[in-house]
Amino acid sequence: MDANISRGYVQLDRPADVERLVEKNIDPINRPPNDRCHCIYIALLLAGVGFLLPYNSFIIAVDYFQSRYPATTIVFDMSLIYILVALVAVIINNLLVETLSLKTRITFGYVVAFLTLLFVAFFEIWFEIFDLRLGYYVNLLAVAVVSFGCTVQQSSFYGYTSMLPARYTQAVMTGESAAGLLVSTNRILTKALLENEKFNTIIFFCISIAFIVLCFVIFVLLRRSEFIYYYVNRCRDYSDSDDLQKHIVLEPTEDVGLVDMLDPSEAKCGKYGVLSLRSPPASPVVQSEAEVDPSMQDGSEDNWIGSTESVHASIVFGGGTRYRVQDVVVCMRGTTYSKHIQWWRGIKRGIKNRWEVSQLIWPYMLSIGLAYFVTLCLFPGIESEIVSCCLGSWMPVILMAIFNFFDFIGKILASVSHDWTRRQLLLLSASRVFLVPLLALCAAPRGSPYLSGEGWSMIFSLLLGLSNGIAGSVPMIVAPSVVPDERKELTGNIMTLSYMLGLTTGSGVAYLIDYFLGPPLLHPCPELISIISTTVFENVTSPFDNSTFFNYDMWNITIPMNDTIGNNSSFL
Repeated sequence: MDANISRGYVQLDRPADVERLVEKNIDPINRPPNDRCHCIYIALLLAGVGFLLPYNSFIIAVDYFQSRYPATTIVFDMSLIYILVALVAVIINNLLVETLSLKTRITFGYVVAFLTLLFVAFFEIWFEIFDLRLGYYVNLLAVAVVSFGCTVQQSSFYGYTSMLPARYTQAVMTGESAAGLLVSTNRILTKALLENEKFNTIIFFCISIAFIVLCFVIFVLLRRSEFIYYYVNRCRDYSDSDDLQKHIVLEPTEDVGLVDMLDPSEAKCGKYGVLSLRSPPASPVVQSEAEVDPSMQDGSEDNWIGSTESVHASIVFGGGTRYRVQDVVVCMRGTTYSKHIQWWRGIKRGIKNRWEVSQLIWPYMLSIGLAYFVTLCLFPGIESEIVSCCLGSWMPVILMAIFNFFDFIGKILASVSHDWTRRQLLLLSASRVFLVPLLALCAAPRGSPYLSGEGWSMIFSLLLGLSNGIAGSVPMIVAPSVVPDERKELTGNIMTLSYMLGLTTGSGVAYLIDYFLGPPLLHPCPELISIISTTVFENVTSPFDNSTFFNYDMWNITIPMNDTIGNNSSFL
């Protein structure tokens, strides 16, 4: 252990991050670096792709899972499991936001997603080492694991981008939509090019795994950029330097040197040369360029720890005398006592900070929560239950592709203008509620929906995706702009918690809608209908004898029959 630390003495210096910025000729205070060629924007867009791609890989492969587990609620179950675990993960991440580093939390998400998708692709889909019942639960467990890792990662990224200009939060949200669009395109191509459903699903998952690896590599490169260094350190300086700027003050003295903070009796004697830890109303303030050096917080063998900050500062007094602080004696406390006090104070401070931030951003919290509530009522569960006797297993794949494409378009439109008032955002989110009964009528009742044509469900899916892209991103973009810089990361985490609550309640309501649809049908529409008819006219042969018919009307609003069709039955 360092001898100076054991004596309570520490040499002051500048932090490594500031030194690094200075070495790169970047002014850490006044001159932000440029995002050349929009590389940071693209990198954060791919980051958004990375943490939602694993979940989308399970959901978009709806055709495979419905054929492997027919007449089950596999898509509903995956969605609910993902959301419930994600809600817990967001709460845990809010507690760990000041415990584990940002790099650790984000890397954890990538590693979990990579290993889980690899396991499912090879052991559950390729080798099929599990029977149907066990395989069903293995898939749900895989979704839960992916949910935990990726949600910690997602919430961390929103806190990360909250420290950057607003357009970079929009980049991450656009990446989320791009993930759905990318996975939908992947599924359409693999399904169209490869007839074997098992093989094309394996290829589909392998492509998703490759994208996750790519996103992780880009994240590693992103952290090293000058642009990220500047904005992250600026936000940290607002909070970390607050104590240094308000609590370290030198009394006027002719001989400023080492001072002793361990003996309070000397501090009360009026001796000059004492370094006072207090917040003065009108005293000269240290202009600090530093933050806590983690290497100075190592404990000793007898459980003592130094509480200090690394400081490189200059003090200018009114008389023109300039002092330079280079050494400070460290006050020592037992770690057991300190940890308990810090833990309890940290909880109270965290609750207070979250309450104060929530009072500023509650309209945005309500807006984004309501937006995702409506979305999860319908997507992916109800959309996967809409049947087309013409498109067959392609129907849910196409509907989800339409949703993801227009959700992506909505995110792009949200980036064009953020000039939405709080009232407008709330009205937009509330108006989406009307899509719930409309899309439900495309599937209810099973076998004979009131809006049975494919066109209706496609139009409603388009509107659902487009409105979700706008109402689900603008509040997240605007909210950090109404809080102080030091609370932007906290705002990102609170907004993530808000929309996770919307997702959770929406997933629960989706089960209720599914209940009203009735029990699932093993064969919702007959594949071939052989009509052997006899003419009502004698000696006249009908041209429709032994013919095969499909009842296909894209905008059909009639109620078709779903019962077993006899020889004399007809769709017409």
